[in-house]
Amino acid sequence: MIRHARVLPVLLLAPLLLTACGSEKADAGAPSGAASATVVEETPAEAPGEGGLTVRAQAMGVAPELVYVTVAPGFTLAEQSVGVLGDDGFSATWVDGDTNALLRLAVDRGSITAGTCPGQPVGDMSGEHTTCERDGDAWYRTGAGRHEYALPEEGHVVRVSAEQDAVPRDVLRAAALAAQRPDAAETDRLLPSAEPAPTTPVERGDLPPFGDGAPDNHVDEGG
Repeated sequence: MIRHARVLPVLLLAPLLLTACGSEKADAGAPSGAASATVVEETPAEAPGEGGLTVRAQAMGVAPELVYVTVAPGFTLAEQSVGVLGDDGFSATWVDGDTNALLRLAVDRGSITAGTCPGQPVGDMSGEHTTCERDGDAWYRTGAGRHEYALPEEGHVVRVSAEQDAVPRDVLRAAALAAQRPDAAETDRLLPSAEPAPTTPVERGDLPPFGDGAPDNHVDEGG
């Protein structure tokens, strides 16, 4: 018995041939057995907090390289004290919750040496006598009832000062040596956001729910 082979009509055969040829050309450059895939180039994500210090400091008018933070047992940051010192310097104050003693951190451009130390007032109290004592890489300075540790850095000076009778020297020294550049978490706590605070529209109770929205100035009979 002879079986007759089924012959596909030419109109159906042509699209199949075109599809097969197209698939072969698309896979011609791919390795044998490899599946074709779309490659999407990903941009590396920005590190959390990266650039936050610069944006926040510049929004305040402070040079980012002059922003420092410190820690001292019992002292917490007074957020309202954070601000600009001089042209583009930085200052902030920490408060002892038990004694209300103040610990001030100030960073400004300049330098301090054995020759210039006595002429620089402690705590911005001009005209007062200043004594200077070398303590490691820092200067311990007293004057006008205040004392201060000044640490010279490249192009600027980091100062931590307080009232002499309110903060002991060892606490002052430890706070000065702890002064450092803030990390991302410390920046969030130290510097205000550069984004403007959202404003909530004020609701007027005298505005009628119809018409052009003008205030209701209707006066009842008799005034």
